[in-house]
Amino acid sequence: MKKLIKLIFSTYFILFSGFLFAQEKTVVKSDSYKLVWQDNFDGTKLDEVNNWTIVVNGNGGGNRELQYYRRENISVGKEPLSGENCLIITAKKENYLSKKCTSGRLSTQNKVAFKYGKIEARIKFPKTENGLWPAFWMLGFDSHKAVWPKCGEIDIVEMGNNNGIATGTQDRFFNGACHWGEKFNNGKYPNYAKSTTNSYSLQDDFHLFTLIWDKDAVKMYVDLDKFPESKPYYEMPINGDNIAGNPARYFHKKFVILFNMAIGGNFTGIRSINQITALKSGDAKMYVDFVRVYQRGDANEEYSRTKVQNNKP
Repeated sequence: MKKLIKLIFSTYFILFSGFLFAQEKTVVKSDSYKLVWQDNFDGTKLDEVNNWTIVVNGNGGGNRELQYYRRENISVGKEPLSGENCLIITAKKENYLSKKCTSGRLSTQNKVAFKYGKIEARIKFPKTENGLWPAFWMLGFDSHKAVWPKCGEIDIVEMGNNNGIATGTQDRFFNGACHWGEKFNNGKYPNYAKSTTNSYSLQDDFHLFTLIWDKDAVKMYVDLDKFPESKPYYEMPINGDNIAGNPARYFHKKFVILFNMAIGGNFTGIRSINQITALKSGDAKMYVDFVRVYQRGDANEEYSRTKVQNNKP
């Protein structure tokens, strides 16, 4: 009898647990994002057919930056400590054309663009010390015709700011920002930036940076994989009237993803190669383990790419 009661109880428990699990899975599934695009930087070569366009120029990015962006400074390979295959952006102190240092910049322009979703990248930043300015950011897909800042810009994470240098917190001081407006107007255009001094170093290992972007707001997070209950380090509403000067006019269209590592410039407050301490001992490398875009499948989301291989995101 005891065995029968035990068997009945066990069967009921299993069935009830299965019911709860099924309900939980249904809730999670209906509420979760689905992967629509990613680059895990596997193999030995950057995918320039489907995903990336490498920037080559020495124009200073409009910020009095010191580097020349070269194709040779972009590669795919192993991060030596973890063994992870990564996108690698290398900053070097070297003479090239009219510049005394070089680095890399790339974007998904003309390859991948999207409107709304969860965008994240797992990044290992170098020791920026004084002078390096690495970033994970986005631009409006129409930046070729809507002259900046009219195209809109979302900076998910930037490091190397002069305030971090001044306080000796370069490894923990970072910021998120948005820029927009009808024209530059001698720097008097709408923008909102927020800096944070993190409680631990962001230049010691890989860290996950996440943007959650929908019709109402842009929100940015660090290390959600480790601290899922974290509050955003940056948040800005983008609802309101679609009129010139309001964020609602500039952040409800497709954007593209960029990674780069500038050297010097206005953000760092350093405009001489002799003040760049981060390159005194050799090259500096920024590693990106992966970048991913998730969407919920809502009607107002958009996603496009020029070509898809093997029907996989």
